Amino acid sequence: MKNDYRQMLHLEPKTGWLNDPNGLCFFKGEYHVYFQYAPDSAEGKGLKCWGHWKSPDLLHWRFTGTVLFPDIPEDRSGVYSGCGFVKDDMLYLFYTGNVKEEGDHDYITSGRGANVILVTTEDGHNMSAKKVLLRNSDYPDYCSCHVRDPKVWEEDGKYHMVLGARTLDDKGCVLYYISEDLVNWSFDKEIRTPDSGYMWECPDEFTLGGERFLSISPQGLPHEKYFSQNVYSSGYLKTDTGVYNEWDRGFDFYAPQTFDAPDGRRILIGWEGIGDIPYTNPTVSLGWQHCLTLPRELSLSENGEMLQQPIRELEKLRRSSQPVNSGESLTAQLPFEICGDCGKEFSLTFEGILKFEYSGGEAALAFLSKSAGGGRIARFAKLDNCRDFRIIADKASAEVYLNGGEKVFSSRMYPADTEITVTADGISGTLYQLDGIEVIPDE
Repeated sequence: MKNDYRQMLHLEPKTGWLNDPNGLCFFKGEYHVYFQYAPDSAEGKGLKCWGHWKSPDLLHWRFTGTVLFPDIPEDRSGVYSGCGFVKDDMLYLFYTGNVKEEGDHDYITSGRGANVILVTTEDGHNMSAKKVLLRNSDYPDYCSCHVRDPKVWEEDGKYHMVLGARTLDDKGCVLYYISEDLVNWSFDKEIRTPDSGYMWECPDEFTLGGERFLSISPQGLPHEKYFSQNVYSSGYLKTDTGVYNEWDRGFDFYAPQTFDAPDGRRILIGWEGIGDIPYTNPTVSLGWQHCLTLPRELSLSENGEMLQQPIRELEKLRRSSQPVNSGESLTAQLPFEICGDCGKEFSLTFEGILKFEYSGGEAALAFLSKSAGGGRIARFAKLDNCRDFRIIADKASAEVYLNGGEKVFSSRMYPADTEITVTADGISGTLYQLDGIEVIPDE
């Protein structure tokens, strides 16, 4: 069957452009996922707004429409990224209001306003009036005009906010603010590490397994074969050591955000895309572009390694199964999942589309045709051994999880047909055909 590229497992817009996930939270019995949204342009032009989905179970979603528009002077150039914070039956949404002044500006050291703005909502989609909390004058004087992406949490009886920033000497850092009432904020401190790019976006501080982490999306890192292979990177620092690790080694991953599920799980969702990419997405000509990653559960291994796995709810979508044996080929209909054990060397090939292989301590995801990859070629990761794998393939993307999620590759892919041939070498496992999630459009 000819592929229309409309995905069945990933959240994506019906029309327009999607990028950063925002405001992730569980509120009044439902999960809420906001996202930066240009509803009128698949290329991201025009109004930058927030769209909104909500779900009782992470499998059945309702799109409530565009819920935040740039409609005051302090956000007239765009409603940029931010977070959600739940308190006393109220959802507080913090975001960056972007302002670009007319004139001869570079919009780095002059001409840009970056305002932290607050709205509240009792139902997730009907918003209060906007309140401006912080302006450029409230940031340290060594900062450029690039300060954005608030993330808020409560700790030790106070409220805390982190903001990503670029200094005047082109160093990325995170700014920390403290508040007693969620409205009045004062500067506390900053965090930066040497040689870590010129801008840190989308900061998110959280604890997991007794450890403290700071997720960031740095721009300007040097590119290497196994590190920062994309235009921009996304990763996390252990705050006690400052050691940086990347979240994902694939072609399409940026701006992740985490939140707590009601059962205590820490869940991450990222943008399965990146800005300023050198490759293409053919859905642009069809009127939309980009999607979010599958929601992922975060945990720590016995030796303290960060692990990411698709949320357990997705296992309810498994419909039928068949064995996958080394040296054999089988036909599968997108979407599907393959998981199992692997040897010292193995490969899985989606005929004419892409190949995933592990050999000599290196894992590699490589496209087999330019059309299937839209110009994507190959991505790599070092891995001492590979014990198990899990690949979830949607109609226009693939996510690969190795060693219980120790290494992850996320990528868009564009096969011409939804029925593809899978060939295995050096592995044994199971292929599950999957039902899709339900997404109800705005009424």
